[in-house]
Formats: sequence, C-alpha cells, structure tokens
Amino acid sequence: MRSWWRKKNPPAMAANDEGPGVQAGAAERVLQRLEWTVIRRLDGLLQGDYRTLMRGTGLDLADLREYQHHDDVRHIDWNVTARLQTPHVRVFTEDREMAAWFVLDLSRSVDFGSGLKAKREISIGFVGVLARLLTRHGNRVGALVYGNDLEAVIPPRTGRRHVLHLLHAMERRAAKAESTASHGTTRLADLLRSAAGLMPRRSTVFVVSDFQSEPGWELPLARLTMRHEVVAVRLFDPLELDLPDLGLVPLRDAETGEQLWVDTHDAGFRKRFARLAAEREHTLRAALAKAGVDTLELSTSDDLASAILRFADLRKRRVRAGNAGGTGNSKAVTA
Repeated sequence: MRSWWRKKNPPAMAANDEGPGVQAGAAERVLQRLEWTVIRRLDGLLQGDYRTLMRGTGLDLADLREYQHHDDVRHIDWNVTARLQTPHVRVFTEDREMAAWFVLDLSRSVDFGSGLKAKREISIGFVGVLARLLTRHGNRVGALVYGNDLEAVIPPRTGRRHVLHLLHAMERRAAKAESTASHGTTRLADLLRSAAGLMPRRSTVFVVSDFQSEPGWELPLARLTMRHEVVAVRLFDPLELDLPDLGLVPLRDAETGEQLWVDTHDAGFRKRFARLAAEREHTLRAALAKAGVDTLELSTSDDLASAILRFADLRKRRVRAGNAGGTGNSKAVTA
C-alpha cells in the first residue's frame, strides 16, 4: 500500500532557485538545530552507550569459549573444536572505529507528512544526529543517496564538516525532487544490491526508508546482513495507518502521480483502508525479522531523542543477554 494524500503547498521559493551557498547554509542551520535540541539531550543520557548504535567484530582475538545457541557459526574455531570434540567460538574485541553507512531512500514517497513534518525531515534529522554522534567519537560515516536511482555515493569520513556535506547531499536531493515532475516506483532492491557492492569492509549499515517499494527487496537485505551489522530505520506517518473522517478528499500517489477522489466519510472505506494497512504492517515486520535486522520505527510525530534512547537501550539489553552475535528484531515505537 502506497502513501496517498494531498500534495503539500510548494514553498514560496523553489529549492532549485537557491544557490550552493544558500543550500550549504541550510545544512548548517539544520545541524545547529539538531545539536541544540537533540544531541545536547543525548549527551547526558547515552553515557557511552552510543557504541550500542553501531557494533561489529574487531580484528583482535580476545578469548575462546564453548559454542552457545545464539553464537554466529562463522566464529567457530574448527581446529579447537576438532581437538576438544566440543564446538568452540572465537570471541573478538570490538573495533571502536568502524565505519557506518547510511543507505538513504529519498524517493518521492518520503515527501509525505500529515502533520508539521514529512518523512524526509525525520530522515534528515536521524542522519544528522547519528552521524554527528558517531563522528565525534572518531567513527567514519558514509552514505548512499537514492532518488529515482542511486544518485550519490559519499565515502566514509569523520568530522563535523563531513556531516554537513552529508546533510547537504540530502537537501540537494530534496531540492531536485521539488524541481522535477518525474515519477517512478522505488526499487529498493537495486539500492541494497548497490550497497553490498560498494561496502568492501564490514560496517554498521543504517537502511533509512519507508519501505514503500517494488517487491523483491527482502533477499538483498538478508544478504547484506551476512557481512554487515544492519539496522532498518523505517519511516512512517500515522495517517498511512488510519484515515480520519475528512469527507471527500483528493488523494495522490507521490511516486506514480496517479490521482483519485475518495469519500473518507464512508465508514466502510475507512475500515477497509485500516485492514489493508494492518496487513501491510504485519507483512513488512515479518520480512524485516526474517532478514535478521534490528528495526527502529520512526514516525513523523516521534520525539527523535526519545526514540534513539529507547533503541539504544534495547540493543544494550540484548548485548547483556549474551546475544551480540545473533540476529533479532528491536522496535522503538512512537514517542
């Protein structure tokens, strides 16, 4: 089910009318706002738990122990296992300077938002906060930007200037979407296949998308988890799940441009809409769980800092439970 809703009023000044310096200034303003309103709150609350947001196997062997049911079979030491006749796994120290990648779906459907913010703004906020938190601790971040196809590859680097470059690329994609009338369905599978080929070393990968796409993305996502630590950051708007009674309204598919009028006063229509939305939610969550990724769900009505804190807490508890090498599905619900 795709997002249907009335198109927002265009801004007074089209984004493509702004020069590069103005757009760069916009990225600076976005990052400053995030630093004051979100990152400052997280600084006193994460207390080092930012590392739970990106984990991975380092290169230093720390210990050997008997295999447990949640362990990654790729870590089995077959020589020790054969000698002791009991499966043993290698335990590694974590690498504090792993790279993180943001795989960004910025297709037309993320322009939707029924309240003060669209899904695209939530995506920019999440990327700005996580990238700044990680780069301040010496980690490198990179990004793949997808619109109608893969439009930009930003190699991993560190520093605040690099975070601004990343945000500027997202803002530039938003400006391009506003200035063009082209439509087309999202092919998330293509983006995930590209990601697998462009990330040679094991990394933490944040797939930021509303997952409104042509089918077939599930297998490429599962394959991505075979090498990388993958987190699915799922964007959504509450109106995509439940339509209120607003009478006769025009609805438009943001990706294909198809339009129609619907009578939301019809209780039967609203009930069918809610049923189809619930079925899609169940199918999507089952696909993400089957792929073995952790999931952070971000609503356009969420408080970003609270959602990130809950997600970090869930991952930390999983580590404490001894399941750092396994797979699972963690969910941060709306604030």
